[in-house]
Amino acid sequence: MLKRRYLLPSIMAAALLLAATAGGALSGGFGATAVAATNGTLAATAGCGKAPTLTSGTRTIQSSGQSRTYNLRIPDGYDRNHPYRLIFGFHWLNGSANNVTSAGYYGLQPLSNNSTIFVAPQGLDAGWANTNGRDLTLFDDISRQIENDLCVDTTQRFALGWSYGGAMSYAVACARPTVIRAVTVLSGANLSGCNGGTQPVAYFGIHGTFDSVLNISQGRQLRDTFVRNNGCTAQSPREPSRGSLTHITTAYAGCRAGYPVQWAAFDGDHTPSPVDGSGSPNDSRTWTSGEIWRFFSQFESTTPPTTPPPTTLPPTTPPPTTPPPTGEPGTCAATYRAVNSWPGGFQGEVTVANPTATTLNGWTVGLTLASGQAISSLWSGTNTGTTGSVTVRNAAYNGTLGANASTTFGFTATGDGATPPSNVTCTSP
Repeated sequence: MLKRRYLLPSIMAAALLLAATAGGALSGGFGATAVAATNGTLAATAGCGKAPTLTSGTRTIQSSGQSRTYNLRIPDGYDRNHPYRLIFGFHWLNGSANNVTSAGYYGLQPLSNNSTIFVAPQGLDAGWANTNGRDLTLFDDISRQIENDLCVDTTQRFALGWSYGGAMSYAVACARPTVIRAVTVLSGANLSGCNGGTQPVAYFGIHGTFDSVLNISQGRQLRDTFVRNNGCTAQSPREPSRGSLTHITTAYAGCRAGYPVQWAAFDGDHTPSPVDGSGSPNDSRTWTSGEIWRFFSQFESTTPPTTPPPTTLPPTTPPPTTPPPTGEPGTCAATYRAVNSWPGGFQGEVTVANPTATTLNGWTVGLTLASGQAISSLWSGTNTGTTGSVTVRNAAYNGTLGANASTTFGFTATGDGATPPSNVTCTSP
């Protein structure tokens, strides 16, 4: 469990005072290793191919004339020739790097299946005042040290954090847009500064509707920075009503390709671990880790191809002489696969396919979970029930499937994942 040291209003005032002194370092990044997050000009770092000297554990580094520390988690079976995803997890006020590590880096490390290098830096005075840009410099220095020693995919760098850690993640997005691929800000506000803040970065904001420490309006302001930067269509996303004990996730429309903005509002207070249907936060049952992992993992590596592209373009395909299907009912198929498992829980994914030549408008999947299994979070669909017989309907954005097209939804669940769901069916509409 995360050790939730909720920020009291008096502490919040102190944090705001610190924010007034939050500086912004130069917006360039960490030298020659900093490249555009999506341009694919350099996908592998200097550490690729080297026998690593860094090991998992607490590391010490000199930054801005001070001795700083961070926790490092290298994947089991690390392959020095394979570029890995890199995720920074920033702790909250009066939290620590050890808190982030012990909670599995906000629940992402158990979902990563050894595909990711994780970093949890330690803030000065247990926070992220970022005075004179010192914490951005720390981000740069840690990144440089890791990438000179380990194999990192430079198109797959991410950051997230809750509360003050969310503020620091926002500061990284503002100041390092050509370095960071995407960020998630949980219950954050502009406390660590925003040097720059004019270029696009994929952004996911999560906030409680009655947050008593950092009002949801502050989270909306951070979100709207990247709604503008990413060219998304401005809107006022739906948010759940008080007492509903639910969350609503909205994917903005119109965003620049590769730079989505997502917003999740939940009926709750200041916590990183809300649970649908409950007023008690719980790290093992929260939906946030699953949705954050899905948001980060949607970005494919832009590693340059190993063979050159063809020198001549393929012939242009003539337009169809008949219009596409208009969406009449059809037949769908659902297939389950286990993605990952850990003691007491697992992650699954269901592929919904349209094997016909007719477009489907809407789908519903039924499945039966084994005894002792219970869904804790589900994304890219809406579920009815969490145990036993469960029904999952399409989300608003993935219900239409063209001929021979497919989509997926995923979930995390408690219990033993060795037994897959049974009676997996699909109907449409």
